[in-house]
Amino acid sequence: MKNIKNCYLMVLALCFALSSTLAADRPNVILILTDDQGYGDYSCHGNPLLKTPELDKLHAESIRLTDFHVAPMCTPTRGQLMTGMDAMRNGATAVCQGRSMMGNGIPLMPEYFAKAGYSTGHFGKWHLGDSYPHRPQDRGFQETLHHPAWGITSLADHFGNSYWDPWLQHNGVEKRYEGYCTDIFFDEAIDWMKEQKKADKPFFLYLPTNTPHVPNWVDEEYSKPYAEVGTFNGVEVPADFYGMIANIDENMGRLETFLKKEGLKDNTLLIYLNDNGTQSKAASEIYNAGMQGFKRGMFDGGHRVASFWRWPEGLDGARDIGDLTQVQDILPTLAELCDLPKPSAETNGASLAKLLQGKQSKLDDRKIVIQYSNRNTSAVRWDHAIVLWDKWRLVGQDTLHNIATDPHQDKNIVKQYPEIAQEMRDHYEQWYAEAKLRFDTPRYITVGSDTEPSLTLFSNDWQGGYCDNPPNLVAANTTGYWDIEVAEAGTYEFELRRWPESANLALSSGVEGEKIKAHNPFIGYVGERPIHYASIHVAGFQETTVPRKGATHATFTANLDAGKTKLSTLFSDIDGNELCSAIYVKVTRK
Repeated sequence: MKNIKNCYLMVLALCFALSSTLAADRPNVILILTDDQGYGDYSCHGNPLLKTPELDKLHAESIRLTDFHVAPMCTPTRGQLMTGMDAMRNGATAVCQGRSMMGNGIPLMPEYFAKAGYSTGHFGKWHLGDSYPHRPQDRGFQETLHHPAWGITSLADHFGNSYWDPWLQHNGVEKRYEGYCTDIFFDEAIDWMKEQKKADKPFFLYLPTNTPHVPNWVDEEYSKPYAEVGTFNGVEVPADFYGMIANIDENMGRLETFLKKEGLKDNTLLIYLNDNGTQSKAASEIYNAGMQGFKRGMFDGGHRVASFWRWPEGLDGARDIGDLTQVQDILPTLAELCDLPKPSAETNGASLAKLLQGKQSKLDDRKIVIQYSNRNTSAVRWDHAIVLWDKWRLVGQDTLHNIATDPHQDKNIVKQYPEIAQEMRDHYEQWYAEAKLRFDTPRYITVGSDTEPSLTLFSNDWQGGYCDNPPNLVAANTTGYWDIEVAEAGTYEFELRRWPESANLALSSGVEGEKIKAHNPFIGYVGERPIHYASIHVAGFQETTVPRKGATHATFTANLDAGKTKLSTLFSDIDGNELCSAIYVKVTRK
């Protein structure tokens, strides 16, 4: 009997040890991505003005990847993060013009977590498509609270939206929330994590803030200390920009308090990074950690960012790692650390798990390519392309730097090291030949599905002219089309709008400028357009109508077969002169 009891106790001990090991192997994950905060916009990185005490504490407790790279703009970085694939391969290479959507069917990070039994939550920015099946709730997130497109006040956003008391999308339903946007995202994320803890479920939280992106709006309590400085070394201090970061820092402190209070800190892997170089030229001039460039730039100041990793139970202490790393490495790393399904063979990142755990001293030699589009959807060879190899940087075909000796990238040493430059060119050419094939694969918005029988198409997701911001909405002078897939044959209704439905404005009407809350000031009555005709062309159906005076939209009804096609629209004046495409099109299967 005594032996049986001892065996039973041994089995219990083994089970407890095994469960403890599994718990340590499968942490909760919090991934925080700030929008347009640069590498130099942290006091722990040496900024002489900006104070980020909570981020400094996280930095001190984390493994820091000090040569970590993203794309120089937000959408390419986000697509690479979610897929583990280069932007050219996943399709999301630009912020609009149909290039903010990833390829249909590519598995995303939250889908891997969901398959492994995690709860998945998203609070903040998305910017990877605003219509089915490209929204966060369509791509693996069980809970999502977000704004559309690039940010609050974007063309796809609720008309006249603000950083205070904003309208946000909660699981596809637009609702209004009280408070400041960043505070709301942290509040709602914390409440969601409490629910997951209560349900005893591991969670993956993606918290990409929309700050400190423009418009530079923040409460005065955060900006005032920097406004009082005035100028620093002849540069006007970007007080509101710094104030938004100060607010993020405060929210990081609230998150830390929550994790400690709930007993979640030790077995939570917290990753903090920013999505590209600083958006503020003034901030880059005040302090940029010795680098040249800022957002959209091809030098390191545009794409080298902070990357902090903290998991007290699972990672090997706080230290710097200087190996060349990239945002595409995060998915394969999390797959290994969290025992997720193995990522697709098409991923381009490398797992950093053993490096982070102290089981590997150095990564294998690697070359990586950054290429994105800046209002260019054609992906021309070497356009906005950089090759990185250890501390070498080949910017375009003919400019070579070594940041170990020239961190500001002032000296072009391509003639001194022709063999190095040629090897990097050869790598790019092979990479480009493979990536371009994936880049040319169309991305479709699905209309008429049972999941989403009625949806709105936005001009930021069309292929055509740049139409993504309030000035584009006011001007209404751009054309484009959407690649769509009709899910089921049937009768479809199309509502063509020039203004968003939430504005309730007539097609040809203008608006008082102050009603359009954006960082671009509008003065007086703006945006009148002499719209007389409305036309549509989709899957062989073509029709033109004259909307009644004062109408907010033009309506068409068409019988469509299932399949892939293009949807084109046009508004024109009484003489038939083209004005613009419908900036918003609501499609409903009847």
